[in-house]
Amino acid sequence: MPVQRKIICPHCDAINKVPGDRPAQKASCGRCHQKLFSGGPVELEGPRFHKHLANSDVPLIVDFWAPWCGPCRSMAPTFDRAAQMLEPHARFVNVDANAALANEFGVQGIPALFAFQGGKVAFRHSGIADLGMLRGWVDRLAASSSGPHARA
Repeated sequence: MPVQRKIICPHCDAINKVPGDRPAQKASCGRCHQKLFSGGPVELEGPRFHKHLANSDVPLIVDFWAPWCGPCRSMAPTFDRAAQMLEPHARFVNVDANAALANEFGVQGIPALFAFQGGKVAFRHSGIADLGMLRGWVDRLAASSSGPHARA
């Protein structure tokens, strides 16, 4: 039996076990039947964020941002494009910087980007990021994974 990956549904937050030999890009949620990857960032706050962080075998690339922040707005198309190109190798997440999560992770300026793997911070960056940096993070996270987690 192939190894299974845990992928959290961005719609209903159900924990799905997807066989490692099955392409995650085409997988649907066992509870709500929607696609597990939609090609764009997911908005997560509070308990939902923590559920994804604690239970997903897919790395999270998180953008702490605010709608009033000019640099955040200018980086948004790049973050959206990265999600389109790099899912399902990583889940791209938007978090409102006004939330308690920003304090929890020590965000002092926005935009602030974090890469999480296995529930822990792997990389962090303050300021605008380009597509190359985001791709590099995802590539390094995939390379540091073993077995089916490196392939999505």
